[in-house]
Amino acid sequence: MKKNYKELLANITTFVFDVDGVFTDGSILITNDGEMLRKMNVKDGYALKTALQKGYNVCIITGGTNQGVKERLKGLGVTDIYLGAHHKQDPLEEYLDIYDINAESVVYMGDDLPDIPPMKMVALAAAPQNAVPEVKAISDYVSHKNGGEGCVRDIIEQVLKVRGDWNDNFSAKND
Repeated sequence: MKKNYKELLANITTFVFDVDGVFTDGSILITNDGEMLRKMNVKDGYALKTALQKGYNVCIITGGTNQGVKERLKGLGVTDIYLGAHHKQDPLEEYLDIYDINAESVVYMGDDLPDIPPMKMVALAAAPQNAVPEVKAISDYVSHKNGGEGCVRDIIEQVLKVRGDWNDNFSAKND
């Protein structure tokens, strides 16, 4: 019997994400020069940076090759970024091997068919609300947020809260 996803959250130390359809809404704006533009949610960026600061592992595996996306993620502190990955299980295996990470401590969030093989390799498969039906069907958790609208923040915040690493008390206290 499959475990409730909430039971798996406490074991997660590693986040692996697709980009298009997860960090973005999957739309691509194309300029007259042929440049492809994407929009990312700053709340996802904040959560990602928080996870890295708390010592969690983060890896990005995307079929896309946009250098702007890579620079944005590097600016948030992500060092393990695989671009142009069409068989995503290969870079996932390589990443887990390099850092000696057990797949039982990994959540993978993806939204489309190429994400299914790596999602089946990890403890917790997650998807945005607007993922394709095949991905949602194999997911342990489907966020209430769409891709590009906070689904990354949603899964990171849940893990960090369960593990006592989410600091949601930023207001100044009057003693």
